[in-house]
Amino acid sequence: MIRLPAPGHRVVVRYLFEDGQATDALGTLVSVDAAEVVVETRRGTVRIVGDTIIAAKEVPPAPPRRTV
Repeated sequence: MIRLPAPGHRVVVRYLFEDGQATDALGTLVSVDAAEVVVETRRGTVRIVGDTIIAAKEVPPAPPRRTV
């Protein structure tokens, strides 16, 4: 499995769907185990099967949201 930082860090995880297409999950790493990685994104919780991950890395904190 790809090496990931400790839970609580902001990450981007690239993983594959069953049809072979890749997508990314960007957010806070909630948990990591041998079977599953959980990332809390702006759209909700993403559960990723460990075998489908092709890349992952820690990323800087999100910039503050702009106010109008």
